[in-house]
Amino acid sequence: MKKYCSIVNIFSLACACLIFAGCTANQGGLGNAPIPANSGRVIVTRVANFGEDLSLTLSVDGKDVGSFTEGRQYNGYLPAGQHVLTARVDPNRTGTSPARKKLTVQAGQTYSFTAAWSGQKLVLVRNP
Repeated sequence: MKKYCSIVNIFSLACACLIFAGCTANQGGLGNAPIPANSGRVIVTRVANFGEDLSLTLSVDGKDVGSFTEGRQYNGYLPAGQHVLTARVDPNRTGTSPARKKLTVQAGQTYSFTAAWSGQKLVLVRNP
């Protein structure tokens, strides 16, 4: 019986170590990833009063990069050059048009936007 308990304890400890190692490897997220060469950082934040039951779907150059709920944001790198950011609301119960912003990314620069409402219109506002 003692031998069985020892094996179970060792196995449990090994599993805990593997889980801990995996958590620390992913802890930094974007911070640990190398910055792509010839790229700029783009951050798009969902305004706090965006809507409790609504998510913000963001596309870059026609490809969806994520859907963001309350308290979430897009934080990524784009290659230098011209891009189109498109923000849309989901679910789109009122037929709101997507917000579009053309952006010329320069290497090493950071671009920050907030997706917000301007009346009934969705807009992407450039942060200073």
